[in-house]
Amino acid sequence: MAPSMATKRQRIRQGKKYLKEILFRHAKVIYQAKKGLRYQTIRVHPRRKLNLNKFFYPLKFIWRYLAWQTFLFVGFFLFVLCFNIWLYQFVFKNLPSASDLTKKAPAVSSKILDRHGQLLYNIYQDENRTIVPLNQISPFMIDATIAIEDKDFYHHIGFSPLAIIRAFIANQEGKPIQGGSTITQQLVKNRLLSPEKTIRRKVRELLLAVMVERKFSKQQILTMYLNQVAYGGSAYGVEEAAQRYFGKSAKQLDLAEAALLAGLPAAPSSYSPFGANPELAFKRQKEVLRRMAEDHFISKDEAKKAAAEPILFRNNIIDIKAPHFVMYVKRLLAQQYGEQMLSRGGLKVTTTLDFKLQEKVQQIVTHEVNRLNRLHVTNGAALVINPQTGEILAMVGSKNYFDFNHGGQVNVTLRARQPGSSIKPLTYALAFSHGLNPATKILDAPITYFVKGSKPYSPRNYDSRYHGLVSLRRALASSYNIPATKLLNRLGVSKLIDLAQEMGITTWNDRKRFGLSLTLGAGEVRMIDLAQAYSIFADQGKKVKLNPILEVKNYHGKVLYRNQCALDKHCPAETVLSPAVAYQVTDVLKDNRARTPAFGPFSVLNIPGQEVAVKTGTTNNLRDNWAIGYTSNRLVATWVGNNDNSSMSHIASGITGASPIWNKIMRNLLDAQHPHKFKPPSDVVFLPICSKQKTPIKTQTHSAQTLEVFRKGDEPSNNCWIPISYTLSRSPSKQPK
Repeated sequence: MAPSMATKRQRIRQGKKYLKEILFRHAKVIYQAKKGLRYQTIRVHPRRKLNLNKFFYPLKFIWRYLAWQTFLFVGFFLFVLCFNIWLYQFVFKNLPSASDLTKKAPAVSSKILDRHGQLLYNIYQDENRTIVPLNQISPFMIDATIAIEDKDFYHHIGFSPLAIIRAFIANQEGKPIQGGSTITQQLVKNRLLSPEKTIRRKVRELLLAVMVERKFSKQQILTMYLNQVAYGGSAYGVEEAAQRYFGKSAKQLDLAEAALLAGLPAAPSSYSPFGANPELAFKRQKEVLRRMAEDHFISKDEAKKAAAEPILFRNNIIDIKAPHFVMYVKRLLAQQYGEQMLSRGGLKVTTTLDFKLQEKVQQIVTHEVNRLNRLHVTNGAALVINPQTGEILAMVGSKNYFDFNHGGQVNVTLRARQPGSSIKPLTYALAFSHGLNPATKILDAPITYFVKGSKPYSPRNYDSRYHGLVSLRRALASSYNIPATKLLNRLGVSKLIDLAQEMGITTWNDRKRFGLSLTLGAGEVRMIDLAQAYSIFADQGKKVKLNPILEVKNYHGKVLYRNQCALDKHCPAETVLSPAVAYQVTDVLKDNRARTPAFGPFSVLNIPGQEVAVKTGTTNNLRDNWAIGYTSNRLVATWVGNNDNSSMSHIASGITGASPIWNKIMRNLLDAQHPHKFKPPSDVVFLPICSKQKTPIKTQTHSAQTLEVFRKGDEPSNNCWIPISYTLSRSPSKQPK
C-alpha cells in the first residue's frame, strides 16, 4: 500500500535531520584539527568510516524523491550538447568568412595589349573575366539584373523568406522551375561555397548571406555579383559578356542588349544566342523587359521598343591578334609568373608590339610568299625591332597562323634555321677586332683544307668564280665565300663561337659540330638571335637584350614590371664590340658600290637617298633565304623557305625571296622627308686609301667613295700604306698583323 503524504513528509524531515548531523560532525572534526586536539576524542565507530552508503545517501535521496526532475535536466543537457556538436559539424565547420569575398581573389583573365592599348589576347583557364567598377557598367544592365534576379534586393537582409516560399509553391505546382535565391545568396554560392544541391549547403548559404549583408554595402555586393556571374561559355562577369556577345564594353550596353545579357545567368547554356536554340535568348529578353516594366525601371513603351530592336552580335570566333607574338609573350610570362597567375591573376601586359605595323608586315609577308609559289616557296617570316631599346615592334612567324594544315602556327622567328651568308658579318667583326680593316686585301683563289678525320674541304663562291686580290670591304659586301673561310681559318672557329655567343647566338653550344663552314652558315641560328647580334652593329657595339614587354600590372593597377629601357631610356647595355668595329661592319654593309659586283647597282638591297646596312644569306641547298638590315633605330629580318625543310626551286639572293620583303618593310619604316644617315663614332677616322702606291692625302676634298674607315690608332702613316694581303697560308696559329 502506498505511503501517505504525512509519512513522506516525515521521512523527508528525518533525511534533512540526518544530513545536518553529518555536516555537524564534519565541521566538529575540522574545528578540532585546527585547535590541535587529538582526533581520538571523537568517538566514531570504525565500521562507519568504510560505509559508502552513508556517503552516497544524498544522491540516493535525490534519485528517490526527485527522479523525474533529474532525468529531465540530464536529458536536456545531453540534447543541448549533442545539438551543438551536430550544428557545428553540419553548418559551422569550415564555414568561409564573409571577408573572403574580398580576400579571396576571383579568377581574372590576363590581357596582352600592344604598345597603344590594342587588345591582342585574353588569357584564362576556365573563366574569362575582367573586373570593372559599378560606375563602368550600364545602368540598364544594373536595373535589368535586379528586376529579373532579385526585385527586393535593396530591402532584404540577405535572403527573402517570401521568395523562397513562392519558389517552393511554384515548383510544387509543376510550373517552370524558379529559384528563391537573392543576388547575395547567388554571390555567396558562386564565390564561397560549392555548387552541390544539399540542405547543408543551403543552410550555410543563408547564414553567409546574412553575414555578407552585415559586412558589405548593397553597392559592393552588386559590383561583386556582376563581376562574378557566368554569362555562357568562358565569359564570366558583365564586361567579358559584353565583349563576347556585342564587341563593346559593359558601359556602352543599351537597354535591349542589357536585357538579353541579364537573362543569361539563369541558364547560360540554354539561353545563349550562340547555342542550339537562339530564339530562347530573345524570349528570355522579353521576360526581363516585362519584369523591368512591372518594377517601374522602364515604361511599357520602352520595353516594347527594346524588344523590337534588332541586335547585332559579334562573330563567335577565337579572338587573337598577332598570334605568333602573343604566344611568344605568353610563354615568357608563364616562366616569370607561373601558369596559375597568368590564367587567373588578372595581369595587364602592355607589350612593345605596334599592331598597325604588325598588320602591315603580315600583309607584305603573305603577299610576297604567295607570289613565290611557283618557286616552291610556301612560307615566310619577318621580325622588326628597335636595336637601341630591344623592343620587338613586329613578329610574323609564318604567312598564315590559322593555316593549321601546313603548320602555320609554327613561329619561324624562334626556330633554328641555317643562316647562309647572313652570318658572315660576325666573322668580319672578329677580324676587325683583331687589327684588320675594310681596306685589308685578301686573295680570293682556290684553296683546300685538310682536317684529320674529315674529308678535304674546298670552299667555293656562289658564282663559282675567283676574284683575285680583293679588299675585305668587297669580300663582305659581295658575300664571297673563300675570303670568309680564310679569315676564319686564321682567327679560329672557337673565337667566332665565343663572339657569337656574346652577341646573342644561343644555338652553337656543341662546338664539336662546327668547322670552317660555320662562317658560311653551317650552324643553325634563330632569327630572333640573329637580330640580337645585328642590333649590336646598329647600336655601335652595345648589346641591349630584346624585350617584348613594356609593363605588367595586376588588375588592381599595381605595377609588377616596368621596362625602364624603353619607357625611361635607362638602358643597361653590355659593350660587346668597340664602336669603331661595329661601325666598320655597318659602313661595309651600307656600301652599295662594294656589293655591286655581286648584286648589281639597282638591287632591292639599295634604297636611294637612305643609308641602310643590309646582308643576305642563302644556303647551298636552297632551304633557307634571308635578308637582314638595319638603320640606327630600326632592324628588319626576313626569311622565306618551307617548314618541312624542303628545297626551293630557285632563289637569287638580293633579287627574289626574302630581299623584296625586307625592302618593302624597311621602306615603310623610313621617312623620305628625313633621310637616315649613320653617325660615325668618335674613335674612327676616314682617310683616302692608297691607290697604285700613291701617298695618302689627309684632306676633306676627296669624295666619300675614295675614303676608308679606320680605327683611331690603326690608321696608316704619312708614307704610302700598302694594305696587308693574305696568302694561302693554312696555319691558324698566326695572328693577323
